[in-house]
Amino acid sequence: MSSNPVAETVASLLPRAKTELTELVAFKSVADFAQFPKSESEGAANWIAGALRAEGFVDVALLDTPDGTQSVYGYLPGPEGAKTVLLYAHYDVQPPLDEAGWTTPPFELTERDGRWYGRGTADCKGGLIMHLLALRALKANGGVPVHVKVIVEGSEEQGTGGLERYAEQHPELLTADTIVIGDAGNFRVGLPTVTTTLRGMTLVRVQVDTLGGNLHSGQFGGAAPDALAALIRVLDSLRAEDGSTTVDGLDAGARWDGLEYTDEQFRKDAKVLDGVGLIGDGSVADRIWARPAVTVLGIDCPPVVGATPSVQAGARALVSLRVPPGVDAAEATKLLQAHVEAHTPWGARVTTEQIGQGQAFRADTSSPAYQAMADAMAVAYPGETMQYAGQGGSIPLCNTLAGLYPQAEILLIGLSEPEAQIHAVNESVSPEELERLSVAEALFLRNYAAG
Repeated sequence: MSSNPVAETVASLLPRAKTELTELVAFKSVADFAQFPKSESEGAANWIAGALRAEGFVDVALLDTPDGTQSVYGYLPGPEGAKTVLLYAHYDVQPPLDEAGWTTPPFELTERDGRWYGRGTADCKGGLIMHLLALRALKANGGVPVHVKVIVEGSEEQGTGGLERYAEQHPELLTADTIVIGDAGNFRVGLPTVTTTLRGMTLVRVQVDTLGGNLHSGQFGGAAPDALAALIRVLDSLRAEDGSTTVDGLDAGARWDGLEYTDEQFRKDAKVLDGVGLIGDGSVADRIWARPAVTVLGIDCPPVVGATPSVQAGARALVSLRVPPGVDAAEATKLLQAHVEAHTPWGARVTTEQIGQGQAFRADTSSPAYQAMADAMAVAYPGETMQYAGQGGSIPLCNTLAGLYPQAEILLIGLSEPEAQIHAVNESVSPEELERLSVAEALFLRNYAAG
């Protein structure tokens, strides 16, 4: 990339980017204030606001969103009559989980084996640094050719919908011709990728009751209906023998048309133990990008330590259902609830409660913005062609923005490739990916403005 002035500028700015990411990672900005002080998130928000002001952004504001967190907004005016591009990232992070599992402290950026380690380096504080690098490179090489809006969310990982609700209440704020969501990632390091689909999701709490109270398993076991056993049967009914998700009335046979994912690569990325098989049928891409997937997130029942010889009177579980594009999440919720009720054995009493939901997303890859990005990535990644991939996870904000601004083109890129291990211990970012994607974003903005 050295023959390209934009690439040369980004390369020269990488040490500064590392310093800034180090400062940003140091904020323990987990948006669960029962676990981490709110002041940590406020500190990160103020750091970002200062960085935007230093880059010439105007109307910089800390937006108090309905969930009690803050999102940071700024506007950088471009040439008169230029298009407007919204750049998104989030500064809140997942909890570090077991800090003892980290090789180096989670909130101290540490360089090791050519990667930068720390919570949020890839997801998604690094995404903000990517945006800043791209804009700085353009300013140093003729100027930023579009109006730029930046929005950095403060509670994406918690799924509490603060920015979504704020955007709905202030729809004029984030209007744009194109939106670049910097919260996805390449299929693998060095392979430029845009994420074109996201699965939606629903969360349902299932409660099964059979008795007025627990009973002695020796005196009553064998005839007394066991609520935990009933719940286990219900949960088992959500999977076929091969592990495929089976919710009555929900199509589970869709095919993925795009980048393929080999079984071998998936086993490596998912760290599947030797001898353990993958579940489901069809290709891996079919299973994780195009089809529904049910996961039991938790079960309330007695722990093994301290358990008594009792028939359980009640048990409950939290069930997640990932919903593919083309399926309405609300309808999928109803089908899941109906399935649970229909498959509850022995006349046990069952109640279901929906506690979360987000719609799936599918981008229009025929839009001019996608061609502009493909051309930019071909320069940033010499010899590679931009690939289309899905993502099994959910970013509900995408559908909120698509609904508010139906004419806007939405692209998803980012630093969260498989080696980044986002949400896990020892999260990291590849500085080479940060460099190349910053170049790609800068060239995209230039291409898009000229289109």
